[in-house]
Amino acid sequence: MKTLKYLSAYPEHIQQRVITMISAQQLGPLLAQRYPNQHGIQTDKMLYDYTLSIKNEFLKNAPAISKVIFDSKIKDIQHALGTHTQISRIQGNKLKAKHEIRIASLFKNTPPEFLKNDYNTRVGTS
Repeated sequence: MKTLKYLSAYPEHIQQRVITMISAQQLGPLLAQRYPNQHGIQTDKMLYDYTLSIKNEFLKNAPAISKVIFDSKIKDIQHALGTHTQISRIQGNKLKAKHEIRIASLFKNTPPEFLKNDYNTRVGTS
C-alpha cells in the first residue's frame, strides 16, 4: 500500500479512501468543488501581514515574528508543508532570537481554508 506521509495520523479507512480517489483521479475535482475560492495572499509581505494578524488575535504576548515567507524549496529540502524555526544570534553580550515561518509555495494557489487550517475549518468535515 502506498503511504501518505501527511495523512499518517488519520485512520486507515480515510487513508485508503484518499489513495483510491488519487488513483481514480477524483481527488482534485472533489477538492475544487468543496473549496472553489482561492485566497488573495500572493506575496511575502501579504503573508507576513496575514500571519501577524492571526498572531495578534490569538497570541498577543508571544514574541514578534521576524520573517514569514513562501519558500519554493521547502518541499524538497525539509519534506514538509511549512516550518517554524527559531534562530539565535549573538550580538556582543546579548543573545537574540529570530522567529521565522516558512510556508511551502504550493499554498499560494490554494483555498483560504488550507492556509488557515484552524479548528473552525475542520469541524464537520468528513
